[in-house]
Amino acid sequence: MTSVSIEQVSPETLRKVIVAAAIGNFVEWFDFAVYGFLATTIAQQFFPSGDASAALLKTFAVFAVAFAFRPLGGIFFGMLGDRIGRKRTLAMTILLMAGATTLIGILPTYAAIGVMAPILLTLIRCAQGFSAGGEYAGACAYLMEHAPSDKRAWYGSFVPVSTFSAFAAAAVVAYALEASLSAESMGSWGWRLPFLIAAPLGLVGLYLRWKLDETPAFQAVKEEHAVAHSPLKDTLRNHGAAICCLGAFVSLTALSFYMFTTYFATYLQVAGGLSRATALLVSLIALLFAAAICPLAGLYSDRVGRRATVVTACVLLMVAVYPSFLMASSGGFAASIVGVMLLAIGAVLCGVVTAALLSETFPTRTRYTASAITYNMAYTLFGGTAPLVATWLISTTGSNMSPAFYLMAVALLALAGGLALPETSRISLHDVATPENAAQAVAAV
Repeated sequence: MTSVSIEQVSPETLRKVIVAAAIGNFVEWFDFAVYGFLATTIAQQFFPSGDASAALLKTFAVFAVAFAFRPLGGIFFGMLGDRIGRKRTLAMTILLMAGATTLIGILPTYAAIGVMAPILLTLIRCAQGFSAGGEYAGACAYLMEHAPSDKRAWYGSFVPVSTFSAFAAAAVVAYALEASLSAESMGSWGWRLPFLIAAPLGLVGLYLRWKLDETPAFQAVKEEHAVAHSPLKDTLRNHGAAICCLGAFVSLTALSFYMFTTYFATYLQVAGGLSRATALLVSLIALLFAAAICPLAGLYSDRVGRRATVVTACVLLMVAVYPSFLMASSGGFAASIVGVMLLAIGAVLCGVVTAALLSETFPTRTRYTASAITYNMAYTLFGGTAPLVATWLISTTGSNMSPAFYLMAVALLALAGGLALPETSRISLHDVATPENAAQAVAAV
């Protein structure tokens, strides 16, 4: 028994932990949201072309390329977090993310420096992807390692709350800019403002994270001299099966999340014929709804368990995705809102249970590395490519409903992977895990 106990974490400390974990996550997703919401404007500034569809595809391609660096960032920051601790590693990720996002806000356009503009945009997006690779899994681990075992999904739900709130804030900013600025002003300087907001937010987040202590679980590992000397080697040797099973489920979390938050604003315009401002307003309403129901999803998962939540999320998405896309393509304002909300419910359930499973599936000594690899591989393959694949499917098939069938197929894969995982809703994250214990846990998967 170690001298650091999870029961010693006070409600006041938990509140500070929630804020510190959430603000960095907010900065990360605010940038990704702004990029998605302003995709058509960014396409005009960095990929001038007579073919608007081709320019949009290139913009989403840069969005996808950035995700290729997330697994690398996950490995780098995951190993760092398992060796030096969660606190210092998360301070690094928010500093890099905020700095890169600010650089986009001052980046010259194609008209100013030619082909170097899209090249620099791509490089900066890669830096963002690298830093983001260590952010989400680390924030989840930091929060979960403080939370009581019977309320982990509820406490963990505030990480998705910050994610959806970031998208909502980005939608508000984008909508306000669209509504108040002319097309000329928006193209010349208006689009830069959301990216420049990252600088002060990042500094606040850095301060909050630096003021907090390390997690009790990681402190226990240090006291027992059980810190992993080679977290990546331990992860690959002991957790391959768990990574594959959890990764299959997280693929649906990634796809539903980006379909709902990033792509739908474009889909409402292309398939539904809504104006850009109206599409952003619909997205904003749905995002606020998603943020509001995250704690409810956490309560549900803590009550029924992780496996039941996985089944509920997968079935809900398979059933709701077709009517969701159908209503969103109708062109009606109210129907579009209901359609996006239908997709939001399943996406929220996926996101909340994923936040818990990322920490519960792996032991403390390799939790950061293993969860970051799992999360980022799934998000790279299915999240970052979601807008690109959806746009390509519609262009190739001629059917606005083709992305819905794609999501259904991934939901079946996710259901199989999720059901292969053991129930983890009541396990302790505070025990010091050894490689032998980890091997036994994998054998149980």
